[in-house]
Order: sequence, then structure tokens, then C-alpha cells
Amino acid sequence: MSAQHPDPVIADLSEGAILRRILEQLAASRAEVGPGDDAAVLAAPDGRVVATVDTLVHGPDFRLAWSSAFDLGWKGAAVNLADVAAMGARPTALLVALAMPEATRLSFVEGLAAGLRAACDALAPGCAVEGGDLTVSDTLTIAVTALGSLEGRPAVRRSGARPGDVVAVAGDLGRAARGLGILFSRFTDAAGAPVPVDESLLDPTELADLAVQLRPSPPLALGPVAADAGATAMMDVSDGLVLDASRLAAASGVCVAIDSASLGPDPASALTGGEDHALLATFPADLPEGFRRIGRVVERGAHPVLVDGRPHDGRGGWDPYRDWDAGTG
Repeated sequence: MSAQHPDPVIADLSEGAILRRILEQLAASRAEVGPGDDAAVLAAPDGRVVATVDTLVHGPDFRLAWSSAFDLGWKGAAVNLADVAAMGARPTALLVALAMPEATRLSFVEGLAAGLRAACDALAPGCAVEGGDLTVSDTLTIAVTALGSLEGRPAVRRSGARPGDVVAVAGDLGRAARGLGILFSRFTDAAGAPVPVDESLLDPTELADLAVQLRPSPPLALGPVAADAGATAMMDVSDGLVLDASRLAAASGVCVAIDSASLGPDPASALTGGEDHALLATFPADLPEGFRRIGRVVERGAHPVLVDGRPHDGRGGWDPYRDWDAGTG
């Protein structure tokens, strides 16, 4: 009889065995009923639950040559937790569904689980993975549902901005886009296929930009802070500042006027880059600590977004239906 491989592929293991190894990497459950039953039972102290879901698919959302299993677990948690925070809520739980090729190594699954736990511990203490699902697929897919508690406060929606409000952001803008640019320009072969990242080729600024792309750290704690400070509208900047600001403007029936000088030394990346997961919010007066002014809300005209008083052409930002090219991987 041959010895068992020290790092078997999941095709050689039962679902129960894989699940046990995942649970060993996760934090202890904080739910009334956690992993192990047909469903989790979570407390909802004020009778409401904020819920959101996001799916990361190999190809349009990540490349295995560039992202480690830990990176993918971290990012899968962070991008969902940001949406919860953008409603003014505190993240409380994640539900994670993994669809994996049969050749996936067990160590990869463990690394992904470790990344999920690390992101929760660092970004949203008290939040944990409380359930999920495992299945087989030709394409690695990570689907994460995040839940949160408003703790008695009203939800902050996209539709509350009013003329005269201050437009502000918390978190980075443009760095994730620069990190993605580094990957496509420096770590692809002659045919355009991704190759592993050699960090020794990057300077400290490039390494920092790459980290924001692979392991975003949105300012989650500032979501509830903004809500308590009277934010009239708020959203997660996932697809680029101009594109997401236009969505907030459309929902509120206003125009968002942005001052490019407030966006730092690289306003082009800040305006059109995506995946920073900063918080974009509007306030009637003073800003809470952690937010910085980038513009104002004005009456709606012919354009939803103005930059330095001029209509922005809307180019940039990420739309998977427009921007994903299966031919390039």
C-alpha cells in the first residue's frame, strides 16, 4: 500500500475530511449554532441583518499565478466586509462557498481558510466564518456572504445625498489599480499569460500598491462611525471613484462634484481605478475623523459627476461585462 501524499488533492479526500481541515484554520464560532449543523443560527439583536454577497472567479477576478491561497481568503473576506461597513453596520459573520477543481491541493484550501480568518481578525474583530459549502468545479470560485448588525442605527443608503453636502472618502484611492497595472505590465509572459510575482524586482512603493490590490484593508470601523456622525449617503468604492460616485448620484438624484486636487499626487488612478474598497460618503457638515473632503454635492444637471467643474467622460472603473476578456485569461 502506498503512503498517503503529505499534501493530497481534494479528489482523494472526502468532503468531511476537507471540512475538518478548514475548520482547524478558522476562529472558534461565535454563533448560537455554528459550523456542523445544516445551518448556522446567528443573533440579530435589533431584529435586522445586513447581508451582501460577492463572488471571486479565477480569470476575471484573480489569477493563481499572482495570488496565494492566503491572499484569496483575505480578499474574499475584505471585499464583502466593506459592503457591510458601507451600510453603517458592524460585520458579524461570513458564509463561504468554495467550488474547486479536483486537483486542488489540501494545503491551498487550508491557506485560503487561514486568509479568511486573518482578514476577519485584522479588519472586523468579532466576525468569523460561520458556515458555507464545498463542491467541485473546473473553475476555482469563491463565493462569500457577509452579514452585519446595524446595532440600532438606521442603514446609510446611496440615496440620501442632498445638495450642499460634503463629499468625503476614507481609505486609499488608486493604489489597487496601480498594483494591478504592475501585475499586467511586469509579470506576464510574451503571450500575455500571468507569471509568478518576483517581489525583488519591485521598489517599496510598488510593493505597497501591490499589497493593496492583493490584500485590501478597507477602513471598516469607519462605516459605523460615519453613520453615527450623520452621513446622508455612503457606499464602498469597488469599481472606481467616478463610476461609483455616479451610482450614488443617480440614487440620490444629485450631482457629485469632485476636486481632483484633493485626490493626491495621482488623481487619474484615484478617479478611475477600482478595488481600493474605500468608503465614499456625504455629510451635511463636519466630517468625522478618518474621512477627508474631496468635493461637494450639487443640484443634478446633465451629468452625474463633475471633476473640477467639468463633466467626466465616465471612462475607467471596472465592469466585468465590459472589461473581462476571456481571450487574455
